[in-house]
Amino acid sequence: MVKIRLRRVGRKKLPVYRIVIADAQSPRDGRFIELIGQYNPRLTEGGLKVDADRANYWLDVGAQPTDTVRSLLRKAGVMKGRHEARVAAKRSGSAVAVNETAAE
Repeated sequence: MVKIRLRRVGRKKLPVYRIVIADAQSPRDGRFIELIGQYNPRLTEGGLKVDADRANYWLDVGAQPTDTVRSLLRKAGVMKGRHEARVAAKRSGSAVAVNETAAE
């Protein structure tokens, strides 16, 4: 299984995290497949940078984000876009079904 998770970098007492795509079996700071962003918790503004296109690609493929990464993706607006697209598709699908039953 592929996970989207944080990888800790930075020196002692000054953490910086990279958002990576990694196999669930690999260690936290071990091998990873792709780097899609970074998070600096010490900065209030500009501390979160995410490549939304790549994040959406990996979520579409089936990668599971950890709880922390999921909340960071929400802050970056990645999850909101996915939610809106899903709701729009569901609404258009139900509208088509209603139109088909009305036509009969």
